[in-house]
Amino acid sequence: MEPLSFQEYICSLDPTTLPRILRICSGVYFQGSVYEISGNECCLSTGDLLKITAVTLQKVVCENVHTGQTTELLPTFKGLFQPALDLVPYPTPQGPFLGVSGKKGLTLHQALEWRGRQTQPLRCPTIGPHALLLSPVYEVQATMNLRRDEVKIPSTLEVDVEDVTEESQDVHFSRPLLLSEVLGMEEVLPTQAEILEGPHSATIFESAWVSRLRKGQRLQIHSCSHTWRVLASARSGTRRFLLSSAYQGRFRRRPRQFAGVQELAASLQPGQQLHVVVMQDCEGHEDDVPPLSVGDRLEARQLLLADASTRLLCLRHSEEEGEEEGEELLLPLDLGGSFVEEVCDSKKYRLTELVELLPLPCDVRVVATDPALERDVLGSFPALRLEARITQPFLVSSFCEEPDKGFEIPPQWLDLSLVLTEEPVCSQAPSTHCSHVEELTEAFYYKLLAQLPGGSAPPPPRPPKPKVASRDVQVQPRPAPEQDRARSRGKRSQVPRPTTSSQTRLAQPLPPPLVLPQKVKSLTTHRSTPNEYSPRPRLPAAPRSRKVPSDTDMERSSDEHDYEVIEEDIQKTIKKMQTVFPF
Repeated sequence: MEPLSFQEYICSLDPTTLPRILRICSGVYFQGSVYEISGNECCLSTGDLLKITAVTLQKVVCENVHTGQTTELLPTFKGLFQPALDLVPYPTPQGPFLGVSGKKGLTLHQALEWRGRQTQPLRCPTIGPHALLLSPVYEVQATMNLRRDEVKIPSTLEVDVEDVTEESQDVHFSRPLLLSEVLGMEEVLPTQAEILEGPHSATIFESAWVSRLRKGQRLQIHSCSHTWRVLASARSGTRRFLLSSAYQGRFRRRPRQFAGVQELAASLQPGQQLHVVVMQDCEGHEDDVPPLSVGDRLEARQLLLADASTRLLCLRHSEEEGEEEGEELLLPLDLGGSFVEEVCDSKKYRLTELVELLPLPCDVRVVATDPALERDVLGSFPALRLEARITQPFLVSSFCEEPDKGFEIPPQWLDLSLVLTEEPVCSQAPSTHCSHVEELTEAFYYKLLAQLPGGSAPPPPRPPKPKVASRDVQVQPRPAPEQDRARSRGKRSQVPRPTTSSQTRLAQPLPPPLVLPQKVKSLTTHRSTPNEYSPRPRLPAAPRSRKVPSDTDMERSSDEHDYEVIEEDIQKTIKKMQTVFPF
């Protein structure tokens, strides 16, 4: 078949013969044509094959043969057409079309069929008295090799084509797939594929195999893995991990630490009590908030609404007084402090046992690393926080050049475009030990927290600020002797001590199991308790004359340094801590 313009070919095409395969012979550019079609870029290069599957009439352009003016008609146009009287003196296969004969004219679709056999103009009284040339514009639906979706091309595309249907019966049009689509095609697994385009999202794993997922790389996709994962973070750093349920290490529970009442309340599970020990003296900034001392044993019960604010109901137990019920305390959520969970459990757990028996989040320590891993990084951390269980499908894959070294790809997080090939796949399933522990990038960790159901992610940490002079401790001018003397006579307990970040910062909101109303107040400034000594910042000594100290000066110095004996309190605190922590 000789090459034709695309418009000529489509206008002469019999729809009953579809599908038809065309070869692009030439375009308006040297080696191809690039058009924006239905919002997608479509490139038709010389030699490309096009499989026509459907043709739909979009509009008809009517050109006035006398004036050159054009009119566009929709396929629903109801007017009738007749051949021009001065150009068609003979009947046509549809019958006579002379206006004087009184016969009916042609519909728009009939006129287009007649136009395919005749070249004469037509007249339409609905449009006007002049003769018209009809030019139909079709929308052509076609399939292209290595293109995901079917393209819709206008018939007016300025390319030349050649019909090669008969000689291309065995041609297979490969359709690109997204890795996420392969999840629903388990019947084709195992299969081999070639990557057409790398991951569309940012890097999520700090793993070497992720960087190899690029264009041209060949993969073997073996099966779907439905193992669940646990999100874990190192308590002493900024490293985060996904632990597979296949992880074979052993864990031991560690006491959880809570920086403030808000974090303590967020970790409280419905229907369960949480026993903690106060690790830092803390005085409330409100009159109805009782002070907390180091070693106090608290039992967190539930959240209550008191005085239009949400507070945490706790019981303070005192073994010395033999109290069974304990003293009830209502602690505001913005109260700072430091608490540690009471844990008396030395059992070693598997990951599956921890998730079944303990509510998350919980703090653990790896006491036996996974023997399947060459280097289990989890064993180097003194504490890990298991934050949430995640159920996400993965695809067990391997590179064709390393079929025995497998890894697991999460298509919902790490999607890419590929095409399936018909090449054979290694029958032996690869080892996926490296996927037992996957380290997460910081950006994806916070993105994942935001996606967890029922939880809200804390904002990522800000970059460190340049060091400036500390404003926590401000040197005040030395008071007058009368003021100094008054302060030394009983008001030392009201002097605010230097504020530190660990004492005043609000707890970072982890993804809590229940939504807590947040009550934001000004940061608490803790006051010193009677068993603490808060030194006053010293000013550089001013030059003064040498003189013998008088009795008044000695009395003033004695008042300023009124030390208390606290050895007894220290011994009590040590005994309490020894009873709480068995190791």
